[in-house]
Amino acid sequence: MVEELTTLYQTHTWDLVPLPPRKRPIGSHWVYKIKTKSDGSVERYKSRFVAKRYTQEYGMDYEETFSLVTKMTIVRTLIVVAFIFQWKIFQMDVKNAFLNGDLHEEV
Repeated sequence: MVEELTTLYQTHTWDLVPLPPRKRPIGSHWVYKIKTKSDGSVERYKSRFVAKRYTQEYGMDYEETFSLVTKMTIVRTLIVVAFIFQWKIFQMDVKNAFLNGDLHEEV
């Protein structure tokens, strides 16, 4: 959790500002996951700090904010295409993946 919070502060993921009048804050919570090795032993513990998206209202708290999720069929298709064209495939684990764009709306 300390590593996650440190990264969020270092990347200026958000700015702490006074709450505007007649606005309610969006809640947040921690999501925990245990990553295991193929033999079932613990590799590492992971935590993510996320917004409670279900409390947001369209046009009020968000507009086009989304989280990209890949389906396994797309991953399998990409592997087949890479095999056909003899492309190299690399895997990486992103510790902190927040978009760095500026919002032009009040959140």
